[in-house]
Amino acid sequence: MAVVAGLLLQPSFTEVLLGAVLVLFLHYVITSTLRFRREPPGPRPLPIIGNLLQLDLNRPYHSLYELSKTYGSVFKVHFGCKKVIVLAGYKTVKEALINHATEFGDRDLSPVVRDLYNGHGIIFANGDSWKELRNFTLVNIQDIGTGKRKNAEKIMEEVEYLMEVFEKHAGEPFDPKLPLDYSVANITSSIVYGSRFDYSDPQLWEMATIHPTYAKIWYPIIQLYDAFPWLARRLKSWGAVVDFVEKKKARVRRLVRVLQDSHCAQERRGFVDSFLTRQQEESERQNSFFNEENLVTCVLNLFSASDTTSTVLQWALVIMAKYPHIQERVQEELGQVIGSQRPEAKDRKALPYTNAVIHEVQRVANIDPLSVPHAASCDVTFKGFFISKGTRVIPLLMSVLCDESQWESPHSFNPDHFLDDQGHFVRKDAFLSFSAGRRVCLAESLARTELFLIFTSLLQKFSFSPPPGVSESELDLTPVGSNMLSPTPYELCAVSRF
Repeated sequence: MAVVAGLLLQPSFTEVLLGAVLVLFLHYVITSTLRFRREPPGPRPLPIIGNLLQLDLNRPYHSLYELSKTYGSVFKVHFGCKKVIVLAGYKTVKEALINHATEFGDRDLSPVVRDLYNGHGIIFANGDSWKELRNFTLVNIQDIGTGKRKNAEKIMEEVEYLMEVFEKHAGEPFDPKLPLDYSVANITSSIVYGSRFDYSDPQLWEMATIHPTYAKIWYPIIQLYDAFPWLARRLKSWGAVVDFVEKKKARVRRLVRVLQDSHCAQERRGFVDSFLTRQQEESERQNSFFNEENLVTCVLNLFSASDTTSTVLQWALVIMAKYPHIQERVQEELGQVIGSQRPEAKDRKALPYTNAVIHEVQRVANIDPLSVPHAASCDVTFKGFFISKGTRVIPLLMSVLCDESQWESPHSFNPDHFLDDQGHFVRKDAFLSFSAGRRVCLAESLARTELFLIFTSLLQKFSFSPPPGVSESELDLTPVGSNMLSPTPYELCAVSRF
């Protein structure tokens, strides 16, 4: 019986062959899947804290840039338990944001973003709400159908107030940051609310600035919150961040209610009026995106764009003071082309060197080196690496703006980057200061106009130089900040040219 049982249990040749084929098939499927799902390389993370010890949280952009030299143009790091994919270099960032715009077009809604903004507005939103509000805002911050003054006129009106402030210092050293903040915030206020604020109005200070206390805790607490939400919620500093954002929202609500009380659908004073009119039109629509929370957050989004414009202008003035030969060449071109006439947006094409200088300031200032994080909208294989849906993706704009394959002298201030041999302005594809693709800066067109008109007006009227006893070489261009890079605080002299 034992012999018979053994014969019955012994597999036949056919069964062995089928088993071998099955094993080989499973091996092929598994290895193929693993190859398909091959994740990007990156430093080995530690439990719980991930790669935080390998990142300088005061300069995370620099740490990621250095890691790209080791791990390539697509790599991963872990912020705590959160896996993040980093894209580095012009070709890779362009391919992701433009050629794969849909796959990398979502915004990463981190825990801190969800808790603070709950998917409202434009910058930190996805889906139909984001699409509809973005399109509406793009149309309604332009000059289309306003029946009022053009945005360029509002900018030039504010420039007059700004120059008055500069003139009051009579060539003595001063810090231009606050006047620039006020000026750009007032331009945004004119477009959003339909009116500006006096520079002595405390509302303007609250609107245009971030209190130094919040500025110091903002980025570190956000990083901590995203890595360890359960821990960060217990910290007093997180409570301060929440309080700061709620105060910003409350201030917008107060200003909106003033406009609501005098709102007339036939009169469009600014963006808020357009939104209120649309809100009335959709009052019967279920789940309309035109509600108060979206209005408040959209307004905050627009003012955040004014912060970046002001920061670029701060960089522009200190760079002009540091490189007086470049400043003189700009002023010479302005004198030859427009003389004493007030600059206009249409003059840009006739001022190639000045235009090149403005672009080079943006490139070197590199004020948003990490960009606002994206997220994969679906499972995607990119450059041979698998990236799963919902993964945070950082397009490292710093690596684009100093890509050695795209810029002749990437770490130096050189306006020739944007000029051809005949001195004509050249648009460079690698100039991604406003990002690219579906998430390109909402206010790019407005920001370009502001930068051009404010910069040319100031250089036409003033010459900027270091304070007495300070040489040009002593002006420090080391950036400060963890996410938005500002120049090291400085003073300069604005000497009237006539």
